[in-house]
Amino acid sequence: MITDKENKPFIATLPGVVLACLAACFLWGSAFPCVKIGYELFAVDAADVPSILAFAGTRFVIAGLMVVAGMSVARRRAFVPERRDLPAIGTLSLFQTVLQYVLFYVGLANCAGVTSSILEASNSFLCVLLAALVFRFERLTGRKVLGCLVGFAGVVLVNVTGESGGFSFTLAGEGMVLASTLAAATSSNLAKRFSLEHDPVLLSGWQFVLGGAIMLAVGLAAGGHVAPADAANPLPALALLAYLGFISAAAYSLWSLALAANPVSRVAVFGFMNPVFGVLLSAVLLGETDVVSPVVAVAALVLVSLGIVIVNRPEKD
Repeated sequence: MITDKENKPFIATLPGVVLACLAACFLWGSAFPCVKIGYELFAVDAADVPSILAFAGTRFVIAGLMVVAGMSVARRRAFVPERRDLPAIGTLSLFQTVLQYVLFYVGLANCAGVTSSILEASNSFLCVLLAALVFRFERLTGRKVLGCLVGFAGVVLVNVTGESGGFSFTLAGEGMVLASTLAAATSSNLAKRFSLEHDPVLLSGWQFVLGGAIMLAVGLAAGGHVAPADAANPLPALALLAYLGFISAAAYSLWSLALAANPVSRVAVFGFMNPVFGVLLSAVLLGETDVVSPVVAVAALVLVSLGIVIVNRPEKD
């Protein structure tokens, strides 16, 4: 007799969800230093919000087209949405790409990086709360809350011990980042809901195309620009932009598949790995070894890992 457990796809098993989520978080973590490098290669000032939006929009359009092209080749047919997919794509694009990133970049220009990192990490908490209290996907248990608290402690530790540690809160700064985080948490739950009736990878790719095009248009209309700073040798800038597109395409597709096959809380708690990977990869790629000590980085990684274990521990009957 074949059991339900034997029928599960690999990504619905514990090893599968761990591999998929850690791969996605590693990719997202690499985006932190790569975006900084990209700003230099494209001469984008950190305070130039229109150019940041245009740059991000270009990245997301590339990401979406990568998903569409890759899946078209893999399935040997055009990977295009049907009419019934369009409302889901539009809704997901609004929350996942447009609202999340527009609010984040506007807020980031007006707040401390440390505070924004901590607020952004609250996405995992909000995902779990929305899944239980709004979308009714699962029950909110003490174990899930404890796991999120432990993981969040790791994110706080890795951010407040750096040389730029400190907190502040303004509506135009941290308030915008918090609203961005709420949009991201909402998008994760919407992706879970839509995956019941739609292909999650198709939604992932086309929401990037639509959302990226909107961000690019808004950025350019507001006076932004997207062009390599070194016109004589644009290859490094274009290669990095392609990699940033790949990050979004691969990471969000993996995340969408994991959400479709698992409880939201099991997947969301892995989001605490994003800033940890971001700090570690920034040290390697940017030489920012003085941002946080190795001891603190290890302690944060242990806390985040412990939080993941607590949330994913099987419920007792």
